[in-house]
Amino acid sequence: MKSISKVDKIAIPTIIALSILVPIIVVILMLLPERTNLFGVDVGTFPFFHAVINGLTAILLFVGYRLIKQQKKELHRNVMITAFLLSVVFLVSYVLSKISIDPVPFGGEGLIRPIYFFVLISHIVLSGIIIPLVLFTMYRGLTGEYEKHKKIARWTFPIWMYVAITGVLVYLFMYPYY
Repeated sequence: MKSISKVDKIAIPTIIALSILVPIIVVILMLLPERTNLFGVDVGTFPFFHAVINGLTAILLFVGYRLIKQQKKELHRNVMITAFLLSVVFLVSYVLSKISIDPVPFGGEGLIRPIYFFVLISHIVLSGIIIPLVLFTMYRGLTGEYEKHKKIARWTFPIWMYVAITGVLVYLFMYPYY
């Protein structure tokens, strides 16, 4: 039986804690009764920024996927770290937006309404699931545990890509209401 490394004894509980705390903090912030527009921005500023970040993340994920298929491991690593950093920027900005801006209701009617809510709900659920997947995938890759990295990346990649693309779609659905 393989022993757990000293780094794993710190990293794994940290990843688990972040994976639990981040969604809880986001939900709490979404439920705040009053918002304070910290930056004095228009209601559509944060969503547009988030859509751009999600779009860039999707592009980077695709490029990273292609690079690893071409065995360009160092470039793959750099692109994936950049995608991860963009996701961190997104998360910080998203939390700030939840503190700053009142939620905007979706005004669509007819067939578009259930489509929007399917995309939105699947996006939200998978956004919570992707946190530990990305953190474990990054950790295994950066520590050189490539077999473990590959196994988890097979799950992480399509879910992360879906979350990034549907983040853009949610913005496009909501655009008329900002």
